Amino acid sequence: MLTISVAEIAALVGGEVQGDGGLACHRIGPLATADGATVSFLSHPRYRAQLDASGAGCVLVQPELRDAVGERPASVLVADPYHAFALLTQWWARQVQPAVVPGVHPSAVVEAGAVVHAEAHVGPLAYVGPGARIDRGAVVSAQAHVGRDAVVGEWTRLMPRATLLDGCRIGARGLVHGGAVIGADGFGFAPHGGQWVKIEQLGTVRIGDDVEIGANTCIDRGALEDTVIEDGVKLDNLVQIGHNVRVGAHSAFAGCVGVAGSARIGRHCTAGGGAIILGHLELVDHVHVTAATVITRSILKPGQYSGLFPFDDNAAWEKNAATLRQLHTLRERLRALEKKT
Repeated sequence: MLTISVAEIAALVGGEVQGDGGLACHRIGPLATADGATVSFLSHPRYRAQLDASGAGCVLVQPELRDAVGERPASVLVADPYHAFALLTQWWARQVQPAVVPGVHPSAVVEAGAVVHAEAHVGPLAYVGPGARIDRGAVVSAQAHVGRDAVVGEWTRLMPRATLLDGCRIGARGLVHGGAVIGADGFGFAPHGGQWVKIEQLGTVRIGDDVEIGANTCIDRGALEDTVIEDGVKLDNLVQIGHNVRVGAHSAFAGCVGVAGSARIGRHCTAGGGAIILGHLELVDHVHVTAATVITRSILKPGQYSGLFPFDDNAAWEKNAATLRQLHTLRERLRALEKKT
């Protein structure tokens, strides 16, 4: 059974122990199901009621909530409990996940001219094309595909059946989940004589460091220049990134977001699930698009944007939405007034 003391947790996350630093924790869990051997966290004061009802032996909380932990044995005071929780999950995963053994599995295919670092791992039935490079500590899992002249950076992991096609590259410490396809052809066709004539996609995909790409997400190669995903970007499952898109550093998109070709997304942007960004648009840094919003014009001012009828600055959209809910009542009142006149 994996065990960590409260004092060790505090050292790991840079927090301060309150109570019994020797208390042993065997589990990380939510407040609702925690027991005396569980470490949990309070991410926001609005969940105070859950904390009051929780049986967690140790809770990560902000210093100003030190009195909220009640009579429980221990707590760790930390400026950002959610960040501390993330660090703790990373430590926990490192303890329980089996170590990756360097080397190439006998059933893998590594073509002539490919370079696989001695400390990298290429799993069963994986493929590494000619001229490809697999850097130190990288993992190409079972049935993953690395195409001709592609590059997998240090400590990056391609999970089973992930695909990095010809000429595409991903930087260090990345994670590509199963079913993701990086470098498929962009959707480019020229109409001619009632038919669609394919435009060959001659660019690649360039992905920076510390990028995570969810399961079954697709990032298309550029038509002439490259599609670019900058450092620290996080893409959820089933995200579509069209050809020649550029996504700025540390932006994050939730599931089923679609970004059409040649859009330019700034740094530290977010998009909620199912949001759509049309092609050839620009979003400046720190733009936040809420779920299911369709962006039909460029956004040149940071802020939160929402809506389908159409999108607008979030504050204005909320006022319009409130008015929309009253339209039926207003219509009936107007009809009544018209009858009186």
